[in-house]
Amino acid sequence: MSKMLHIDASVRAVINPNPNHNSISKNIASRLVSLWKKARPMDEYIYRDVGINPPPFITQDWIDAVFTPENKRTQAQCDVLSISDQLIAEVSSSDIILISSPMYNYGMPAQLKAWFDQIIRINKTFDFDLARGEFPLKPLLCGKILIIITSSGEFGFEKGGIRHHMNHLVPHLCTLSKYLGVEKIYEIASEYQEFGDKRHIKSLEHAFQKTEQIVDEITSSFTKNP
Repeated sequence: MSKMLHIDASVRAVINPNPNHNSISKNIASRLVSLWKKARPMDEYIYRDVGINPPPFITQDWIDAVFTPENKRTQAQCDVLSISDQLIAEVSSSDIILISSPMYNYGMPAQLKAWFDQIIRINKTFDFDLARGEFPLKPLLCGKILIIITSSGEFGFEKGGIRHHMNHLVPHLCTLSKYLGVEKIYEIASEYQEFGDKRHIKSLEHAFQKTEQIVDEITSSFTKNP
């Protein structure tokens, strides 16, 4: 049995009174989760919608608490870190992390960044040792799979695309993923939303098809390596 942690980052709901306002990234993720649950009904599933219910931003009090030794923290400091502790525990115990996110201003939503800021924490998800020279940070988690689902209004953000240099969403997620313990990444993208033409429909159809391919591939690998 494995565990999937699903993080939705869009501020939009899956279904809205105006269908044009439905979250594309959430709908693609919902399809993937449905397929996953059908293929692996015994697996544990944890869901967080950080787009609608974001974690708090870190503060100076948060940083003070983090850099205070655990055995010397006040109750107030423990309380400040309680959400961070819970979010880290969810990541640590998961085998698969699914992050669905729209592209806002060519990067990730602030709510998703707040989630990462609560999780990437010294002595919890990484340690620091100057003896390592120019790369003193070392991730403490390992062995996880990350599935990234993105939606964007424009297009050409893939490697070699006309807007690849403007893509600050997927590269940022990939950079941060090592501190989640990620060792393999799958990507699904829907583009052309603002154009609303056949290219958008085709891109969306391809994204839904890719969910099936990824679920098949991961479930097959889990069957071979239970």
